[in-house]
Amino acid sequence: MSDKKRSILPIVISTKNPYLPFATFRLTSLVAACALLTTAAAFSAEKAKKSPPTVDLTEANIARLTAKILERSHYSQHPFDDEISSRFLDKYIEALDGPHLAFFESDLKDFEKYRTTLDDLTLKKGDSSPAHIIFGRLLSRMEQRVTFATNLLLTEKFEFSGDDRYTLNRKELARPKNLLDAKPLWKQHVRFEYLQEKLSAVTPVHSSDRATVSVQGRTNTLTLPKKVRKGDHDEIVKTLTNRYTRLLRTLNEFTDDEVFEIYLTALTHVYDPHSDYMGRAQMDNFAIAMKLSLFGIGAMLESEDGYCQIRELVPGPAQRSKQLKPKDRIVAVAQGDKEPVDVVGVKLSKVVEMIRGPKGTEVRLSVIPVDAADPSVRRLVTLVREEIKLEDQEAKARIVDAPGSDGSSTRLGVIELPSFYEDFGFDGKRTAEHKSTTADVSKLLKKLKKEKVQGIVLDLRRNGGGALNEAINLTGLFIKKGPVVQVKDPDGRIMVDSDRDESVLYDGPLIVLTSRFSASASEILAGALQDYGRALIVGDSSTHGKGTVQSLLPLDALMRDNDLKYNFNPGALKVTIRKFYRASGSSTQLKGVVPDIVLPSINNVAEVGEGSLENALPWDEIQSADYEKVNRVAAYLPELRKRSAQRIDQDREFAYLREDIDQFKKMMADKSISLNEEKRRKEKLEADGRTQSRKKERLGRKSAEPRIYEITLRNADLPGLPAPMVKTNEVAVAESRATGDATDPETADLEEKIASVDVTLDESKRILADFIGLSQKQLARSETP
Repeated sequence: MSDKKRSILPIVISTKNPYLPFATFRLTSLVAACALLTTAAAFSAEKAKKSPPTVDLTEANIARLTAKILERSHYSQHPFDDEISSRFLDKYIEALDGPHLAFFESDLKDFEKYRTTLDDLTLKKGDSSPAHIIFGRLLSRMEQRVTFATNLLLTEKFEFSGDDRYTLNRKELARPKNLLDAKPLWKQHVRFEYLQEKLSAVTPVHSSDRATVSVQGRTNTLTLPKKVRKGDHDEIVKTLTNRYTRLLRTLNEFTDDEVFEIYLTALTHVYDPHSDYMGRAQMDNFAIAMKLSLFGIGAMLESEDGYCQIRELVPGPAQRSKQLKPKDRIVAVAQGDKEPVDVVGVKLSKVVEMIRGPKGTEVRLSVIPVDAADPSVRRLVTLVREEIKLEDQEAKARIVDAPGSDGSSTRLGVIELPSFYEDFGFDGKRTAEHKSTTADVSKLLKKLKKEKVQGIVLDLRRNGGGALNEAINLTGLFIKKGPVVQVKDPDGRIMVDSDRDESVLYDGPLIVLTSRFSASASEILAGALQDYGRALIVGDSSTHGKGTVQSLLPLDALMRDNDLKYNFNPGALKVTIRKFYRASGSSTQLKGVVPDIVLPSINNVAEVGEGSLENALPWDEIQSADYEKVNRVAAYLPELRKRSAQRIDQDREFAYLREDIDQFKKMMADKSISLNEEKRRKEKLEADGRTQSRKKERLGRKSAEPRIYEITLRNADLPGLPAPMVKTNEVAVAESRATGDATDPETADLEEKIASVDVTLDESKRILADFIGLSQKQLARSETP
């Protein structure tokens, strides 16, 4: 990079900034809010007829500066040329009409004049008028569509007895040619929405029904709750009409600033999915997202195709409930015992306001689970708002006395690490009582060693990353010294970050448990311990695959430095500036870390991870760093894989999981959904039957349960162990039934919690027990004279 290029952007490396995970919040709220308007939105004719605004000086300067930073300082070093211009146009159109339901092919022909001119308009003139012109066309088309939809709701007699189907994801399908071509498509979408409301509108149990289901080859007939519909035709029409009216109001609230923000966000996403532009409005949303990560329910939210979607869970009520996952979609929010409010199509900032609230108050979320076999499925999740305290984000541990088949017991340790935290202030200075991941995990490790655990599982499944130096230091607790991660900048310069402390705190059998949601710093630690042969990596088919470094750049300072005038807060730019590589030279980008033992998981077939994001940077390799392997795993790996595979093949929980995976794969492959009501109700009844059958089977099991002790940072220094956490499933359920009606809500809730199983962690503990046994045999052989 030339000196001239460097003068525009004094980059501050932020990989060691503890707030970097918050800076990676995906800025799709406005973009996706517009996208939903393509499912059912309305706009006023008056707004649609507005002429494009005159070019604002501040807006022009922001556009020029953003374009220059991206082409000169983004990791790819790709100039803002005709290729980027073409992709920019496509990205902006997709941002406004992702489901391909609003724009006509004739509209796209009109937009072609911008395909190779957006680069010149943006870089030379700062001219963003195409953003407003295209948005204005969207308003006109959406007004046509919503007029059609609302009239249809008033006149159509909705019947669902045929064999017609609706394609849920139209992103790969052509747009309608014209209005005549669009109306049948719009009609099918209204029918789809109507049936969704009809299937999901239920009340508590009033009568019973019976279903015959097949579970693991056995046929069972179960008495199931019969869900009685709450709403008739008039209520559904009212719900959908209100939704469209609300969407009209939402779109009319969009300002020229917000349209400009959508436009520049589309440009940044052409370079990669983690670069973002935050305008005035988005900076406010970003602040809300940070607060939501620290207060409320502990969820970071985004909008995707008009739904409020969970992007990430941080330690707090949402994560502890174990009922929510990333990519679950929130469709309604209720305060306490009040009626739920439909939030489909509502601005993200307003949904956040509804979910947040005073500490100790209750919020109820109606959610479409990410792994639901049918999009009409709704899960009601009740949470109590609270301050997300630092101790909720801390590392914690458990000691598990796992019974063996021969009556013996193996003592295992499990450390759950939700993030790589380091307690710095925003000014980059340490606080008086400095907190760090490495210090806290060290304390837990010492306690586990004192209590003579024979092996440890480090659970990173929900760890989305954090402070880079903490990942390096934590790796150092398990190896003597050496390189942990390599970082490459756009010029090709490579820096090696190493652990320089030769001491090893824990040297015993170690498993690192990962998932598709283990990202960034988690991948650095897992990759390093795998490269050294120090730990056995177990989990989903790969980790997330985020191997890039972003820097958050407030634009006001850069505009002052470059003598660019502005009359309002120009926002900030988050730009990808570097890539991570493992000690072995392999990038963690895109491919992530592939475990030594892959366990079955719906995540393995779902569209999650870096590979599911558009314009993700490619995987590549650099030269390996100089490091010394310890080879603690390779000798045992074939036997560990063999034993695990045999257990998985015979384990009932994995059989259930295979059924779920098959159902999910079928839904994904189908790409369309039946609009036959009887068929859909039968499918839902069968799904309910499977759930009830599994619950009944789990509660009837008679097997030795492990004794579990919870170790926290508060009790880690106390002598001995705390009382065991829970009783066995059988005893706990028997006692709950003895003290109350087994059908009442409290007992039912208890049974639901007891019946829930973490099959991945359970198998990881069994693999660890095998690992310990094989290691001990090898040690005994080596010590034999």
